[in-house]
Amino acid sequence: MSVEINPFWAMLSDQLVLVAVLAYLGAMLGYAVELAFRPVSIRASEPSTLALAHGRDRRAGLAAVILLVAGWAANLGAVLARGLAAARWPWGNMYEFVVAICLAMVTAFLLLRARSLGAFVAGAAALGLGYAVLSLQIETAPVMPALNTYWIAIHVSAAVIASGLFMVAALAGAVALARRRGELAHLAHRAILIGFPIWTFAVIAGAMWADKAWGRYWGWDPKEIWAFITWIGYAAYLHAYATAGWRGRNATIVQLAAFVALLFNLIGVNLWIPGLHSYADVPT
Repeated sequence: MSVEINPFWAMLSDQLVLVAVLAYLGAMLGYAVELAFRPVSIRASEPSTLALAHGRDRRAGLAAVILLVAGWAANLGAVLARGLAAARWPWGNMYEFVVAICLAMVTAFLLLRARSLGAFVAGAAALGLGYAVLSLQIETAPVMPALNTYWIAIHVSAAVIASGLFMVAALAGAVALARRRGELAHLAHRAILIGFPIWTFAVIAGAMWADKAWGRYWGWDPKEIWAFITWIGYAAYLHAYATAGWRGRNATIVQLAAFVALLFNLIGVNLWIPGLHSYADVPT
C-alpha cells in the first residue's frame, strides 16, 4: 500500500532544519564570546575591568543557552515533522540520519552539562545540519520495503543515540588534548560509558534484523564490518582507560581513533562502498 506524503509536514521539516542551523550558529557565537570574555587572569587590582568582563560573559552565555535550546527544539521538530510527513520513522535515509544524530549530540550535551564544550557542540551541529541540507537532502518519500519494519525503530534509534554520545566524547577528547584539561577527558569517559552499551545493543539488534531480513545474523557486509570495528575501538578505549600508563592522553587518542571509524561507518560506507546497507539515497 502506497503512502501519501503530507506536503505541509514535509515543508515544515525542511524549514525547521534551517531554523536549527541559524540557532546553532548563534549559540556557537554566544558560547565563543562567553569563553573570550570569561575572566581568567585579570588582576584583582582591576575590579571594574573584572566586572565588565564578567557581565559580558554572563549575557553571552545566557544568550547561547537560549539559542541552543531553540535550535534543539527546531531540530526535534524537524525530525518529528519528517516522520509525520511520510507516516514512518524519520531516519530512513542518510539525510534523516544525520539530522537525527545532530539532535542526539545536542541532547547528550545538554544532559551531560558540558558547558565548556558549548561552542564546539553548537558548531558541529550547525556544520552537520548544513552538510545534510547542502549535500544529502532529498524529498520526503516512503522507504523501501526492507526498511519498513519496527526494527528501524530499535536498531537505528540505538545507533543514533550512541553516535550522539560518541560525538560529544570526541569533541571533549579533542579539546582535552589541545588544552590538557582533565575534566574534559573525564566527561568524554562518561559519555562513552553511556554510549558503548547502547552501541553494543545497536550491533546486536542489527544482527537480529539481518537474520529477519536476509536469513543470517552476520555476513561481513561493509556496514557490519565497520560497525564491529567501531565497537572494537571503543572497547579498546575503555580497556586503555582502565590500564595504568594508558589513562589520559593515550586513552584519548584511542577514543579519537574509534571516532574516526565511527565517522567512516556513518558516512564513508554509505557513500563509497556498495553493500546490503546501501540505503543512503544521496542526491546525484
